[in-house]
Amino acid sequence: MTGAPWSQEPVDLVCLRHAESENVVAGASGALPSSPLTARGRQQAAEAATAPGLAGVRCIYSSTALRARQTAQILACHLEVDVVPLPGLVEISIGDQEGSVDAVLRRQTADVLQAWVVAGDLDRRVGNGESGHEVLARVRAALDAIAAEHPGEKVALVGHIGSLTLGLSVVCRLSGTVWGAPLPPTQPFSVRGAGDRWECRRWPGATS
Repeated sequence: MTGAPWSQEPVDLVCLRHAESENVVAGASGALPSSPLTARGRQQAAEAATAPGLAGVRCIYSSTALRARQTAQILACHLEVDVVPLPGLVEISIGDQEGSVDAVLRRQTADVLQAWVVAGDLDRRVGNGESGHEVLARVRAALDAIAAEHPGEKVALVGHIGSLTLGLSVVCRLSGTVWGAPLPPTQPFSVRGAGDRWECRRWPGATS
């Protein structure tokens, strides 16, 4: 696809996982929309705000979860841009088991995400939570909305490890190459795209 014309002018999207949050430290599973950043997480976000890759962004799109919005707001204050919340970017819901700190459930959650990303088995879900089809559909819709609003512009996106990994691995056609390289907190990486064509040339931590 390299060198082929774009069907519409692409958006340059700088993606980040939110900074360290209370749910991550506690080992709690699920979307947990009210979980805030830790003090260390606030420091991570402040340090990330000076990353060269974020220079020139027009605005920051964020999951509506508190930890993502707090990360985005810290970045936005430094960059002097607005934060736009997008519900489609929230983390994967695991239904009635939200907030569990059970190690077996964490392993099950990881196994389901692996099945989505590596095997393409989007029918699976944790308990009565979301299927891979549902997560992918809302993340893809969020990306499409951003691309439609910002053709030819540079914007940032703050999301979550699970939903970003599934969404970007599919739309960027990364397949299972990203598995084993979990997104680190607040490390910017670039995605470019629009319509049915999205590219991610470097996934943080990936070896290929």
